[in-house]
This record gives sequence, C-alpha cells and structure tokens, in this order.
Amino acid sequence: MELVKKLRDFVWSKHFLKHLGLIILTYFVVVSLVIFYLDSYTNHGQKIRVPNLVGKNINGIKATLEENDLQYEIIEEKYDPKKPQGTILEQDPIATSFSSVFVKEGRIIRLRISKKTDLVEMPSLLNKSERFAIQVLKNRGLKYKLEYQTSNEADGAVLYQKFKGQKIKEGQKIQIGSTILLVIGRNEGGPPVQIPNLYGLTISAARDSVLRISSLDFMAVCPNCQNSEDSLRARIITQSPEFIEGVLSPSGTTVTVTADPNFDPDGDQR
Repeated sequence: MELVKKLRDFVWSKHFLKHLGLIILTYFVVVSLVIFYLDSYTNHGQKIRVPNLVGKNINGIKATLEENDLQYEIIEEKYDPKKPQGTILEQDPIATSFSSVFVKEGRIIRLRISKKTDLVEMPSLLNKSERFAIQVLKNRGLKYKLEYQTSNEADGAVLYQKFKGQKIKEGQKIQIGSTILLVIGRNEGGPPVQIPNLYGLTISAARDSVLRISSLDFMAVCPNCQNSEDSLRARIITQSPEFIEGVLSPSGTTVTVTADPNFDPDGDQR
C-alpha cells in the first residue's frame, strides 16, 4: 500500500505534471510541423487537370504544359509512316477528361510520339529459295524486286541481294519500306539429271545411252583409234562427269568419254 501511495503522489506531483505537459506540447508541435511540411512539399489539395495531348505535335505542346505547371518526357518514338513526325500517340497519365484524375504542379507527362522512318537489319537470303526470301523481306517491312540469271547450280535460289545497285550484307541497317533486288538463279535447260554409267560400253552404245537423256550432250575421245574398226571396237575406260549413284548433274552437261580399242572390260588390256 505504501508503494501505491508513493506512486500516486509522484504522478500528481507538480514536477511530473510539468514534464508530462512539455512532452505532450512537444508532440503536438512536431506533428503539426510535419503535417505542414508535407502539405507544402506535396502540394496537398492542389488539383491540376491533365490536358489531352494525343494527336498534337510535340513542338506545339510546350505552352499548354507551362500554363499548367506541367512537364513532359518522351519515352519512346514509334514508327508510323501515316502520321507526321512528332505526333503524340500516347500519354501517361491520360487526360483528366477521360480519367477524372488530377495531378499536382511539376508532374511529368510521359509521351510516345511517332516517327516516319525506322531501320531494320538486312537478313541473309543467299542460297534461300525465292519464295522463302520474299516472305522474309515482307515480314521485315521491306519491298522486293526480282531479277533472274542463268545458273545450273542454284535453280530457284537467291544468287545476290542488292540495295541501290550494290550488294548488301547481312546485318546492314536500312530503312523500312526499302526495295531489295533479289537475283534468282534459273536453270533454263531443265531439272538436274542422273549421269548414266558408261564404263565398258562401246562409243556407239555410250552415245545412245547419253542422248536418250535429251538435256545431255556427248563427246568421245579415242587416242589409240587408228581407223573406223578401232572406233567400233573401242570401249569406254573413263567418263566425265563420273557416274555416282544419286548424284545429279545440271541439264546441258556434256558427258566426255575416253575409249580404248585394246580395253577389255572383263579383263585387262588386249
């Protein structure tokens, strides 16, 4: 009981009440100062309408924003060839008339604006088929023009890719909408064919075998043939191109054979 009485006397003493009052007063002063500072720093209660900038040109909005104590920042330029350079496409925050959102002075309005030009990397289309190359160019926003050149080894494939008359390398940046010239190989003699195996045949039989394939030519060489009988008896010992199963040669190829009248395909030379 004695302890409780002493504690009660201390709480109600002038010394304690004086310090308690000072603590409470200090608390209210500090809180009031903080609230006043925050209101001042954050412009509490200030309501500024965000103007609608979409569709306007970036060069003409400075006065409008300054009137409202607002600022702007361009965060992206998007390729749009249908709109004048610098047209505002999007804004953040959006206009108060659409969102009912107000801001405070100094707020930065983030903008996306249009640009009429853009660059894209040139792909490598060499040795690609004509149809594939055209689709790749379309996907990258590029136009194309075709030119054909006779080629036995690249029928239907891209031989060269050119831009403004010069060969263009993979990775070079060019403007979207540019026209690329594709030079396409074309085998005008027809599709590639299998060369027949002429080893051991007579010149006459070899010629017939080759000329049955209308897209091939034939030429025979017989260094040891002295007369017509030697030519009739001679057998093929080499041919060019060689016969390789499954390997095709271009149409229009000349098959050259070497024959020998003393060669026996079933044995050695006679």
